[in-house]
Amino acid sequence: MSFTGKATYTAGTNLPEIAEDISDIIALNSPFETPLLDALGDPPYAAHSTVHEWLEDSLFSNTDQIVSVTDSTHIVVSNPSRFRAGDQVRIAGTRELLLVSAIDSGTGTLTVMRSYGGTASSTLAAAQSLFILGNAALEGGDADSARVTSRSRHTNYTQIFSVTIEVSGSEQAVRQIGVRDELDYQKAQRSRELLRDLENSVINGVAASANAQGTSTVRRTMRGIIPSLTSNIFTPGDNGFPDGSTLSEEQLNAALRSIWESSSGSVDLLVMGGGNKRALNSFIGSNRRFSAADETFKNLVNVYESDYGVCRVVVSRYVPSDLVLLLDSSRIHVMPLAGRSFQYKPLAAAGDRESGQLIGEYTLELRNQNAHGIITGLS
Repeated sequence: MSFTGKATYTAGTNLPEIAEDISDIIALNSPFETPLLDALGDPPYAAHSTVHEWLEDSLFSNTDQIVSVTDSTHIVVSNPSRFRAGDQVRIAGTRELLLVSAIDSGTGTLTVMRSYGGTASSTLAAAQSLFILGNAALEGGDADSARVTSRSRHTNYTQIFSVTIEVSGSEQAVRQIGVRDELDYQKAQRSRELLRDLENSVINGVAASANAQGTSTVRRTMRGIIPSLTSNIFTPGDNGFPDGSTLSEEQLNAALRSIWESSSGSVDLLVMGGGNKRALNSFIGSNRRFSAADETFKNLVNVYESDYGVCRVVVSRYVPSDLVLLLDSSRIHVMPLAGRSFQYKPLAAAGDRESGQLIGEYTLELRNQNAHGIITGLS
């Protein structure tokens, strides 16, 4: 016998007799993660000016390059000030040692003793690299002229991140679905946006080309990681760097080695987008073995360990798809201007509404840019 009683489908159009059944959960689909900021952590100190500066120093370089060869005992070098009489010098790619006996700083010419200590003779040519082993002083000799390095000052600027929040009195008073307090909910949502924008600016931001400290008409912006790196930029196929538009282990190791050879930096962060992360995962794909009992296929690399350090892999949506960042996290700080970390400031009431401003002011301190690197030109 068919049912003839009252049912939901007899309640009329749009079910006016039945209470709404709405889940008390609001689903958020927009990305707001900040993996790089999480990896860097809190800075050890704050900035104290909108123009933030720090000092860097370096040791005298112990490498140079031959510009030309005058004769068998006279060579012209790029930087004669790096040499002293008594230096033992090795020629790259050979076992021959030279002993520097005199330096003409005006012409950049070194007078050298060839095959020092009986080392095997080789051919000198322009563009060869020279490595200074060390200096041998004469017993009882006069002191050499003093050599000093000068510290260099580097600058970045603070950037203000701000958003205004307004909620009407009525909106605050009504009962909300999934929200206890509309003003608090808006604070949480806009905070996620500001943190997302901070990470994006830390990676990609540039400072203004003129009046970078800001004026009444020029907005002050920080210089991010990518524009700050100028030394270790590796492009496939250039200057002997391994070719290929897809990130390879050979490329990654070549870049790590080059940074290790040219600085005391210890790269411990590899920051990249999703496409290059998949390429990194494929490093181990051909070496994986699975038995018939295995029901899970795992192809994931979260830490890359090589002869040049242990690197944590960070995937960020905000890194351009054609590059990979190689960073020494100990030399990078994302810091607020003192007392200006993200905070909520109520604004004066100008009507039947709650108004406020979420605001924070931050800058990037990236020290020793030659301790970091970029692999660029990837697909």
